[in-house]
Amino acid sequence: MTPPLVTNLAARGRRRRYVMGTAGLVLTLLLAGALFGFGVARGARLALFVPLLIAAVGFMQARGGT
Repeated sequence: MTPPLVTNLAARGRRRRYVMGTAGLVLTLLLAGALFGFGVARGARLALFVPLLIAAVGFMQARGGT
């Protein structure tokens, strides 16, 4: 038997985190397009990690309700 789902976010908080996740994903895609388009060195593409992390955290928090 699974325990009941306990969330500490209201609908507004979940929506805010979905927006944060979407913004991070859009920023990642734009940055990736620019970096690949200009042929930036492979090591510099590690900058994609930060906005991708923001997107992942936003989506996970919104889905989990925490």
